[in-house]
Amino acid sequence: MSRARLFIENFVVYGLGSMLSKFVPLVMLPIVTRLMPDAGYYGYSDLSNTLVSLMQPVAIMGMYDAMFRMFFERDDEDFKRRVCSTALFFVTGMAVVVALCMVLLRDPIARLFFGGAEFVNLALVSAATVLVAGNNTIIQAPTRMQNKRLVFVVMNLSIALLSYAVSLPLLLAGEYLMALPIAAFIVAVFSLVVFAVLNRRWFGFRRFDLGLLKTMLAIGIPLMPGFLFYWAFNSASRVVIVSALGVGAAGVFAIAAKVGQVSQLIYTAFAQGWQYFAFSTMKDDDQVELNSRIYEYLGAASFLATALVIAVMDPVYRTLFTAEYAGGIVCVPYLFLAPLLMMLYQVAVNQLLVVKRTWPSLVMLASGAAVCVVLQLALVPVLGIEGAGVGTLCGYLVTNAVALAWLTRMKLMAVPRRFCALGLVFGAFFAVWRFALMGDTFALCIAFCAFAAVCAYLYRGELRGAVRKIKKKKEA
Repeated sequence: MSRARLFIENFVVYGLGSMLSKFVPLVMLPIVTRLMPDAGYYGYSDLSNTLVSLMQPVAIMGMYDAMFRMFFERDDEDFKRRVCSTALFFVTGMAVVVALCMVLLRDPIARLFFGGAEFVNLALVSAATVLVAGNNTIIQAPTRMQNKRLVFVVMNLSIALLSYAVSLPLLLAGEYLMALPIAAFIVAVFSLVVFAVLNRRWFGFRRFDLGLLKTMLAIGIPLMPGFLFYWAFNSASRVVIVSALGVGAAGVFAIAAKVGQVSQLIYTAFAQGWQYFAFSTMKDDDQVELNSRIYEYLGAASFLATALVIAVMDPVYRTLFTAEYAGGIVCVPYLFLAPLLMMLYQVAVNQLLVVKRTWPSLVMLASGAAVCVVLQLALVPVLGIEGAGVGTLCGYLVTNAVALAWLTRMKLMAVPRRFCALGLVFGAFFAVWRFALMGDTFALCIAFCAFAAVCAYLYRGELRGAVRKIKKKKEA
């Protein structure tokens, strides 16, 4: 199989299940917001998810990425089983410890995250979700590592549908506070049970290997703080907004983030297919050139997709949501582009995993996370929830800039000048939207067409090559 076909199949087909699982919540979002009395309830549910996303990486300790890396180290099934079993043994222990700590500290956690001890039940449900979801991450990994696309598509769609089969009746019954967190826990349990049955042959505590664990921890531990930095990028904004503006504003921002994260459909499809492609081609002679080309093409596609969203988002957003959530429109472009910048960063930083030298990723993420949090603390009181979007986007831009500079110096990446030129043109388009054309859909559509023409000109060689290939296939 050609590398182009391998990449496309994993990007599109393997990622389809994850895309569907993200698409269902987007479709259901207007229904959920209308069932809740006000934005504050959605804000509390989002804060529960924020807590889970903070503690789950602590439980996993970078073991998922280390497991993926070591799985492809040898073509030996017994070795692969020892890798999977060792990862599960370690993560199970860590998940139990983290969940117990959350239970013991439920009162201070409820006060810190939710604003009062009366929300202790949210802290307890979050602890249970961390326990189950941490193990589920490892249990389902063999399905991804074996590239079982159909299983992944069916499971992800089933999980998404089950989530709303649980949460909607609870919302209709008036359980506005607990409906979404309880649904998240039940879905995590369902997923764990199904994947445990499907992948049972890969796990066995007798196959635990202490020596292998040391090797995997050497890869995983330097990555673990990186996941905490990811949390700062994606979730610290909620804490800042609650502190400065209140839970209602956090709910409005959470809805804008959900809509903006339509790009998660692209990112998730990429993420689920990328690791298999990346590690299966890591020993190719032109691997650096290949990785750099993928970074460039995905970057161009990200800029183009964001420009399109900016052009059409205003009428779509106002149609889907009530006036209470209209203040979140301005945040959508920032939060749409952010996951795509995360995708680009992961393409670049994968080079460090290939050479088993992951510690520089901490510097890259720390620099961006620091910029993100500082800007959010400074801008949210001044700009409102838009300040959180600005901080998030700037943090990812800094992270990508540091990563490219570092990896280029290590001769692990080589991004051409035309991509930098495209980035400058996109920056100009973004500024024109924010300061001159916001809300003017017709003018923004014209500006988008102009930007698309610039993209087509810069990548005219690739477009001509693609057209020639299509013509040859039709003639054949």
